[in-house]
Amino acid sequence: MGQRGKFITLEGGEGAGKSTLSRGLAERLRARGHEVVVTREPGGTPNAEAVRALLVEGDVSRWSSIGETLLLYAAREDHVRTLIQPALARGAWVISDRFADSTRAYQAAAGGLEPDVIETIHAASLGTFAPDLTLIVDLDPAVGLARTIARGEQATRFEQQPTEFHQALRQGFLAIARAEPERCRIIDGAQSAEALLEAADRLVRDRLEAAAA
Repeated sequence: MGQRGKFITLEGGEGAGKSTLSRGLAERLRARGHEVVVTREPGGTPNAEAVRALLVEGDVSRWSSIGETLLLYAAREDHVRTLIQPALARGAWVISDRFADSTRAYQAAAGGLEPDVIETIHAASLGTFAPDLTLIVDLDPAVGLARTIARGEQATRFEQQPTEFHQALRQGFLAIARAEPERCRIIDGAQSAEALLEAADRLVRDRLEAAAA
């Protein structure tokens, strides 16, 4: 049996640059000989992408925080079971743009849902499954939201939330990083895309590749 792959998640607020970072990291890892699967949440599988549309489209008040959480974990369980775990089992490295920490930040820290509710649903859905490394891209929410507007994309339900929501979201991610320093690392999202990639790649080499050597 070959060596299990590694699971890397990228987290942060809106417009933090995670999608660009995931592609850049994948290129670096492939150049070093790894098979890499790039995915996202909500989404990543046909079932999960169908749920994604329900979550990101429509009025801000379309779902409650508990409703969002239940939908997210329905999508996440399918994502892990049908895509992520099989890839890791064959030795591939998986990079996901968002994972469970986004639910902890969006639905609990910013959305007001009790954290214990999310942890109960997580345990029932995924057991102890967790990323090997989580990179939290920290950025002033005003800067991140300005980036999304500049891209000319239609705003999602979450991007339409008030400033207070996005500030609480940022603090939620920082609290997660403080609570789990062995798994999580914070990266400054205000730096250039090239510098962000260099910082992330350095952490991946030091925390995962060096340990596996």
